[in-house]
Amino acid sequence: MSINTEQFSAANRATVDSLLSVANTALASAERIAALNLNTARAALEDTASGVQSVLGAKDPQAALAAQKALAQPAVEKAVAYSRSVYEITSQTQQELAKMVEAQFGDFQKNVASMLELAGKSAPAGSESAIAVIQNAIAAANSAFGNMSAVAKQFSEAAQANMTAATRKK
Repeated sequence: MSINTEQFSAANRATVDSLLSVANTALASAERIAALNLNTARAALEDTASGVQSVLGAKDPQAALAAQKALAQPAVEKAVAYSRSVYEITSQTQQELAKMVEAQFGDFQKNVASMLELAGKSAPAGSESAIAVIQNAIAAANSAFGNMSAVAKQFSEAAQANMTAATRKK
């Protein structure tokens, strides 16, 4: 069994493409988080300046206290909105990366299956049991990956439900 240079080159290109996809997804997520952080910081600065002006413009201590109190609820709502946005960005990134991993694993499965088929055809007599053992190990790995994917999906759905419940307006 031999791998020709075209197969090796194609495998290397696929690996590089896969790594670039992961890197681009991670960078896009980091860019979205950075933009969210900058916009949040800008809004917080503007809110603080406005709040200070309204407190300083109060005619008496009770009016100043009322002005401060009026700023508290919007600040809480903005913090919840920020948390929700961060969660959405990270959740979308996780979903994109999971799709990439599943696609790569699918390609890996196909390649291994074709290599095993080729090995089975070119293997010496009496090696059928060794190939069967390898096929069983691969089937077990596939099953484990499927179970892991199902658990990760359930965890993601539970986290989404918890985040939705925690940030739902009352």
